[in-house]
Amino acid sequence: MTVLVLALVALAVCALLVLVHRWLWIRLVRDTTAPGGRTRRIGTALAIALPLLSVAALTTGRAGAPFWLQQTVAWPGYLWLAVLLYLTLTMLVAEPIRALLLRRLAHRDSAGPVAGRPAPVEVPAAAAPAPAPATAERPAAGDGLSRRRFVARTVGGTAAAVALGTVGAGTYGVLRGPSVKRVRVPLAKLPRAAHGFRIAVVSDVHLGPVLGRAHTQRIVDTVNRTQPDLIAIVGDLVDGSVPDLGSAAEPLRRLAARHGSYFVTGNHEYFSGAQQWIDHVRELGLNPLENARHELPYFDLAGVNDIQGEREGKGPDFGAALGDRDRTRAAVLLAHQPVVIHDAVRHGVDLQLSGHTHGGQLWPGNYLAELANPTVAGLERYGDTQLYVSRGAGAWGPPVRVGAPSDITVVELASFQA
Repeated sequence: MTVLVLALVALAVCALLVLVHRWLWIRLVRDTTAPGGRTRRIGTALAIALPLLSVAALTTGRAGAPFWLQQTVAWPGYLWLAVLLYLTLTMLVAEPIRALLLRRLAHRDSAGPVAGRPAPVEVPAAAAPAPAPATAERPAAGDGLSRRRFVARTVGGTAAAVALGTVGAGTYGVLRGPSVKRVRVPLAKLPRAAHGFRIAVVSDVHLGPVLGRAHTQRIVDTVNRTQPDLIAIVGDLVDGSVPDLGSAAEPLRRLAARHGSYFVTGNHEYFSGAQQWIDHVRELGLNPLENARHELPYFDLAGVNDIQGEREGKGPDFGAALGDRDRTRAAVLLAHQPVVIHDAVRHGVDLQLSGHTHGGQLWPGNYLAELANPTVAGLERYGDTQLYVSRGAGAWGPPVRVGAPSDITVVELASFQA
């Protein structure tokens, strides 16, 4: 039954995408170009090729295609998905404007002679010049069609410029690297000696066919400049295998913090082979916390596996990570998905550090993220437990962020005794 429901949902989504692409082709290609012209042929070819590239970008990795092929289709395919989103939104806004302009145009054409102007003088048929032959751009019926095409080009061109500008700015924001955000979190159980302890939180890097070694290096340089006491990578580091992405992850070896660097799995690690990445990040000098706890001098640092690991029998185990600890000590939990906050509350966690949501990544995706997550971004309190959710340092799918800039967060712990 579940498979049937998923199949029906997939068919509905595919049908919707086909209808959206056809509508955009009508508005941006058919209505703005001459029939049979070169421009229309190019526009039609792109309307077919770009969605196919998007499908290829989404499926080649799961299908085990060569990594070079994944990289080839990823950039155009994923970027088109972002352009499609904002092109659809801008065209929906532009549609009533287009309709209003065309209505006024039709009204003017049907209004007849304008008041104050002499009516046209009738010329005998024998003396009237022969009409110019009709063409695609100059129809026999006059200039009404060309004016309608002008309206279509103006409205469509403006919408396309807004969409492309939005995606271009969002792409630049991802490729220049995450900014540093600083958050101060007071913990009641934190001793005075740990006041000011800084944790650099890195989530959702998403190394893959689009974001590679250069992106990792930017993140490492940014983290090291903050001179943190501890580094926490809270999942979704990769989208691919160690053979394909091992070199992209290599700069992580240069992360530097007085109390070390720690890692917990995200859902995408389980799509990519979680155990091979757990082993590999250990080789890079990170400390994986697989449902485990490390007792630091002033507080306990714990980590749980991502929920996706349940499919492999390796899901989160809060009892193993937190069950036998001294609850008079403060506890900081690394957990990829914010949704496990209620388990953290039950186990007396003082602060949970998470990612996963990307802050929505592409507006208005933040509203969808709110439906599935208790907190989409920032710091919130749940009983005696505080939850901080990072927007992430990378991007999944389109290397684009709109309304949700990427960040590396330096969480500064504060003691009530200070």
